[in-house]
Amino acid sequence: MSVAADSSTDKVYVRLLGEGTVVYRSAPVAMVGEDSGRLLRPEDYDDEDEDWEFKPGSVVRLEIRSLEGKSVLVAIALVTEST
Repeated sequence: MSVAADSSTDKVYVRLLGEGTVVYRSAPVAMVGEDSGRLLRPEDYDDEDEDWEFKPGSVVRLEIRSLEGKSVLVAIALVTEST
């Protein structure tokens, strides 16, 4: 089953870097494929305060994972576009 088939959400979790522990934050996403989406910039995004693993505007591979006992979409890798 694909991510799109398993989830009707438009929210994804992105790992924050440099936090001293594993931390994720939610962000809006626009699905562009079965298991990929473009990260959208949330209104409260501050690149001076947060260092995202994948920046807003990036197309990322998505996977359903369990975070704090809930199944959520997580950005796991950049999607490279072939030319």
